[in-house]
Amino acid sequence: MRNALFRLFLIAGLHGAALAQPSERSAALAAIAAADPAARVHAALALARSGEMQDVPALLERLREDDAPLVRGLAERAIWAIWSRSGDDATDALLARGVAEMQGGELDAAVATFTQVIERRPDFAEGWNKRATALFLRGDYRRSLADCDEVMRRNPYHFGALAGYGQIYLRLGEDRKALEHLRRALALNPTMEGVRALVEALEARLRAQKRVI
Repeated sequence: MRNALFRLFLIAGLHGAALAQPSERSAALAAIAAADPAARVHAALALARSGEMQDVPALLERLREDDAPLVRGLAERAIWAIWSRSGDDATDALLARGVAEMQGGELDAAVATFTQVIERRPDFAEGWNKRATALFLRGDYRRSLADCDEVMRRNPYHFGALAGYGQIYLRLGEDRKALEHLRRALALNPTMEGVRALVEALEARLRAQKRVI
């Protein structure tokens, strides 16, 4: 398996430059479901660079490839790359600054920065998602839920926000709501092993409580 993955990475590195052309998005969309795993690797790499929101359903299908873990991983990275592009460089720079603040534990600063992102681009779902994450880390669960609602209105495929709902409802002691949203997240992205483990633990807990699941 490791040798196969190495070969795919090598092929992608040798040929990736050929995809970095104006037509790369259309070529990638044509290749993303190709029989050849190497072609799907190239396509996922290209869509990470130039894909658009309407390309996400095709990438979601690649998350179900049991025999091609590299394709799965690259497809997920491409989805996040697409979601993180607002179409405005200044907004994208603000988003990156907020992420750095959040990772550094500066949660109040991160919330303020993501609020600026939202004010600049209110239709940009990832601004809402990142602020929802910062609010969750700050323990502001109800406001985080409200921001998750805004994410899903703009991006119904956002498995990250659905997993976020699950985490929030767990903190609020609402296990059935948590399970519902975690299952929805897993249905969109079956590669999330942490979410799968949470689903199994919640199902076991609810069964032990003799509650309908």
